[in-house]
Amino acid sequence: MAATTQERTEAHAHLKFAHMGPRKLRRVADAVRGKSVKDALALLKFTPVYGAEVIEKLLRSAVANAENNHEMATDDLYVKRILVDGGPGGKFTKRLDPRAQGRAAFKRKRMSHVSITVANKGAEEKKRSIAQRAGSK
Repeated sequence: MAATTQERTEAHAHLKFAHMGPRKLRRVADAVRGKSVKDALALLKFTPVYGAEVIEKLLRSAVANAENNHEMATDDLYVKRILVDGGPGGKFTKRLDPRAQGRAAFKRKRMSHVSITVANKGAEEKKRSIAQRAGSK
């Protein structure tokens, strides 16, 4: 059997148990989705939301994975997919908050899992054009 060598077109990075609610991170993720890596990093650097720092660090990790592990050119990378999901423990960890007359209430300390995928723009365009040619036959 001959081993086929395929060129990788995607790189991933994951962040688990981020101590921030998913809604706060989704706000930033929606702004970045589909943009080129250069544009996304510039946007994240100057966004005055705390979640932007977390996603910027994760995006830099995905770009480093693409460059070092998959030998991809970083110039034509874009954010293909970014997902923000709730973390463990019923989507939050519980802490007690003292209330009046000896009662207690729960504080919800939410966590998030974030995964990001960067891909080569040129490779995606090639796949699309091949699929279109195959469909037109």
